[in-house]
Amino acid sequence: MCLAIPAKILSVDGDTAVIELGGMRREVSVILLDNVSVGDWVIVHAGFAIERLSEEDAEQTLALFREIMDTNAVH
Repeated sequence: MCLAIPAKILSVDGDTAVIELGGMRREVSVILLDNVSVGDWVIVHAGFAIERLSEEDAEQTLALFREIMDTNAVH
């Protein structure tokens, strides 16, 4: 199963960006998106930013992921 995760862009250098994912930073390719800027929220899959999304949508999705993780940790 593949999973795409919302992440916030911290810096952009050409076709590469540094994103924050769960408190960790990593580089991803932004070659698939036009005009990506610092502060944008994107969906990251397999090392590529594949779609831009609103901060509200990103936060809702991350909250759902946390809820799933918390539920699975109990079992």
